[in-house]
Amino acid sequence: MKRQPCVYVLASRPHGTLYIGVTSNLLTRLIQHRDGTFKGFTERYDITRLVWYEVADTMDAAIHREKQLKKWNRDWKLRLIEETNPQWLDLGPSIGLDGMHDG
Repeated sequence: MKRQPCVYVLASRPHGTLYIGVTSNLLTRLIQHRDGTFKGFTERYDITRLVWYEVADTMDAAIHREKQLKKWNRDWKLRLIEETNPQWLDLGPSIGLDGMHDG
């Protein structure tokens, strides 16, 4: 996946702890989360399952969307995920993540 601004949601498990982030390279960032090189909240709570993402035209647009989603209540976030990923599947393989980085 080439460099492309996007906002993404990771989960510890279906309906588990959520993390909302923004990046210009989703595949690289996901590998960082899974390898533990992206320190902090996601490492501490083992949040590595990519359950939703949205591509943006610009980094500013992605950051704006991230801030918007972080203000949403939990039910809205769950609904957003389940609209496109009702089974909470890990979307990592769909963006090119191979089995070597499953965490």
